[in-house]
Amino acid sequence: MLAALFVAVLQTSVQAPSPIAKVEVTPASVEIAIGQSAQLSARVLDASGNPVPNARLAWFANGEGDVDSTGLVTAGYQGYIQVTARAVAPGAPPVFGFAHVRVKALGPATVEIAPVSGVVVSGSRLTLSATTYSIHRDRRDDPVAFTSSNTRVVTITPDGRLRALAPGRVTITAQAGGASATVDLHVVPNTLARLEVEPGTTTARTGDVLTFRAVGRAATGKSVSGFAARWSVEGGDGVAQIDDDGRFVAEQAGRYTVTVQAGTQTADAMVTVTPRRVTRGMEVVGRLPITFRSAEVWVHPSGTCAYLSTISDRVYAIDIRDPAEPTIVDSMMVDAQLVNDVMTTEDGKYGVFSREGASNRRNGLKIFDASDPCHPKVIADYNETVTGGVHSSYVYQGHVYLTDDATGSLRVIDISDPLHPREVARWQTEQTEAGRYVHDVAVTDGLAYLSYWNDGLIILDVGNGIKGGSPEHPMLVSQFKYNLNEEYARVDQLYGLGARGTHTAWRAGKYVFIGDEVYASRQSKGLQGGNGLTWGKLHVLDVSDIEHPKKVAWYEPTDGGVHNVWVVGDTLYLGNYQGGARVLDISGELKGDLLRQGREISWIYTADSMGAQPHVPFAWGVVVKDGMMYVPDINSGLWVLRVEPKQEQFLP
Repeated sequence: MLAALFVAVLQTSVQAPSPIAKVEVTPASVEIAIGQSAQLSARVLDASGNPVPNARLAWFANGEGDVDSTGLVTAGYQGYIQVTARAVAPGAPPVFGFAHVRVKALGPATVEIAPVSGVVVSGSRLTLSATTYSIHRDRRDDPVAFTSSNTRVVTITPDGRLRALAPGRVTITAQAGGASATVDLHVVPNTLARLEVEPGTTTARTGDVLTFRAVGRAATGKSVSGFAARWSVEGGDGVAQIDDDGRFVAEQAGRYTVTVQAGTQTADAMVTVTPRRVTRGMEVVGRLPITFRSAEVWVHPSGTCAYLSTISDRVYAIDIRDPAEPTIVDSMMVDAQLVNDVMTTEDGKYGVFSREGASNRRNGLKIFDASDPCHPKVIADYNETVTGGVHSSYVYQGHVYLTDDATGSLRVIDISDPLHPREVARWQTEQTEAGRYVHDVAVTDGLAYLSYWNDGLIILDVGNGIKGGSPEHPMLVSQFKYNLNEEYARVDQLYGLGARGTHTAWRAGKYVFIGDEVYASRQSKGLQGGNGLTWGKLHVLDVSDIEHPKKVAWYEPTDGGVHNVWVVGDTLYLGNYQGGARVLDISGELKGDLLRQGREISWIYTADSMGAQPHVPFAWGVVVKDGMMYVPDINSGLWVLRVEPKQEQFLP
């Protein structure tokens, strides 16, 4: 009866008309640079334009900065800040006003010239490029002007078109504002009588990377080496690319002509490209719908039980000994609105899960005994330094690497004594606290890969030895930062950019796969149901030189955003949000657009008539164990899937 009365009172209060007609924020739009602040003000007005007495005003910020209780907004990162002023009158629902703040990067601090061979044959024509960066490593698009120190040896146009005229040495300078960079070139006499390309003819599938080599010959037939070459590709029925090192990849089948030029000589090679043909079917092995919204899944090392966290107050223990009949056998209840990551130690004796939204505002980490996999028991709580919330955590060799929502920092917790966890380290980026947020962490071979939202990918040595780091003393190895607003300019034009950032990372071989999470700030008109429109690219970084990660490939689904990924061998699995579950072929070397190359193996929309929200897929991620894909869908619960085995493919 009391509960029913409370609901009735609440409904009455919600339905009561508000004396507030609008909240007017001034200025409604403003542009500031990183580190700067702007004062906003708000007027709470009734229908006649008069101030509403006794209205309470609160300020909130979403995006790349913060706002305080007075409306002072501070910019932290390049991008946008959506500032909301929330006004409430006694007994009435809230009314909102908004301001849009554009955050500009600081001016050019450094210029980097794309790698070029230091030796150039007289008569060569090359095109140089350069990129400018701010002091925070934000990539800028400033115009760069090139000049030559000796125009009798080399001429170069301001936009980088270079011509080697005569033997000699020269310094090329790239200038942007007060920042500059130089490269030294040695022009040697042109003894090339002919060029050859190896191999001269070859075949490949779409997505296969071929390496061509330019072989120079003097008039005597003697080999000539050490010269810069310019590569190009033409023809075919689609798109292909070749880089300055002669590495070729095609996204569409067809016949392509690869051309190399050095000095006054040229040579060609032919490539026949056929479709990749990697598609396979996918079957639903088992299904467990739940009425709470699902989050993360983790499979116990024994393979007997899985743990499914929820956007609620519990973690389910699910018996998966028969994958066709996953069954809830126990649960762990906590004070939370979101239980996110759940993971066990390598031996499966203990586990942890993170939580956010506790009613007493004391969030943090729960540690549980998993020695009986299907009946886990919480044995300890850690929230001493992370009461603001833990979004993600990762267990590695007796330590938990977790994200602190309140400060945007990484915390390292020693759980060698699970009953008495203790913090042993903290690490954070130093650009600014406004807008700083670390979303996820994964640790492989003593290296921690931090998905640092606005700061991109951060790699730390936590025991690998490359920088002398340890769990107690994490040391920075490298950073890969990119312009998220530029990446998703199309989304911004259509729907406005809401939350967006570097969301997840997975190391596999010489590659790190990093995924973005991108939400619109407003919905498409007339859209009913669902969880909101999402986007997101999967960036493929080559970390062969781990101190200088380099983007070499990407995958961008057309029907959803990349959320969490899992890699086994030459196969990548991912939760595609409204696109369901997806499987990609990542065999061989990776370069270019993986979607256009036909590397999608299979996919399935994880939606049916059951679960918290029927008929709307929203796949969170994938965990793979013994060939089975365990996919938690936020709307529908747990799916157990399997990709059909490879079959011999015969062309008609």
